[in-house]
Amino acid sequence: MSFSTKVKEELSACIPLGRHCQLAELAAMISLCGRVVLENETASIHLQTENRAIIRKYFTLLKKAFIINTDVCNESDTIRVLEAIKAYNGVEPIHDLRGGVNSLLVSRNCCKRAYLRGAFTCAGSMSDPKKGYHLELVCNHLGQAEQLKEIIRSFGLEARTIVRKKYYVVYLKESAGIVDLLNIMGAHHSLMDLENLRIEKEVRNSVNRQVNCEAANITKTVTAASRQIEDIMILRERYGFNNLPDNLRAMAEMRLEYPESSLKELGELLDPPVGKSGVNHRLRKLSELADKLRSDDGL
Repeated sequence: MSFSTKVKEELSACIPLGRHCQLAELAAMISLCGRVVLENETASIHLQTENRAIIRKYFTLLKKAFIINTDVCNESDTIRVLEAIKAYNGVEPIHDLRGGVNSLLVSRNCCKRAYLRGAFTCAGSMSDPKKGYHLELVCNHLGQAEQLKEIIRSFGLEARTIVRKKYYVVYLKESAGIVDLLNIMGAHHSLMDLENLRIEKEVRNSVNRQVNCEAANITKTVTAASRQIEDIMILRERYGFNNLPDNLRAMAEMRLEYPESSLKELGELLDPPVGKSGVNHRLRKLSELADKLRSDDGL
């Protein structure tokens, strides 16, 4: 089962107690995955989904909000539902849901949460958080997408809209924003699963960065040490250690004896001990002498 499906199943089990929230969630479901059909002066609502959990929740909300107990609404029931959640200002036809739902239905924060819950259940999806962070809601009409985006933004989240083929997609890509939206909709178990995956990924990335950093430092140290030893070997063969000042001769001998030691470790081995900067200064002097010999030899 995908993570997105788990979120939808959790949301489908969340039934709001207030009738105003029940209406808001019903409105989202009918607006985003339903259509109102008028045939021979008969009105009916068709919900288009293959998810049985959505159908069960739809009828549960109908039962609680309108005391409708049948699996199929008759015409009078349909009219009652549409009159309660109609998305028009008195001039558009009752079946026109392209502009979103009546703003009065989502005027309260609790109703906004319910609307988002219904919207995601019907039209939402989420990528596998192990691979990346992306949550989106697909709308058939621009008005629906704009309303969804504004509702999400009312909670301080940065939702964006793009056009994909003939659809309008509202999406979030930041993990923190997706976590907040799951919390707003009431998907608390999914939220915890996502947080655990996010923490696991962050720890793994942190460890990888640290390992890569340490590997890079080791490579840098080995490369520098190899160069220093090469310079010291040239000095020993062409200049002679006896011609070096005592401090440089001691440094050269110590580096040859301990080729894998760090600058700090080399400094502690010297007598008297020398700090890291002092060791670096002496090795640089040795390299400059070696470079001069190379230059004199035309190398």
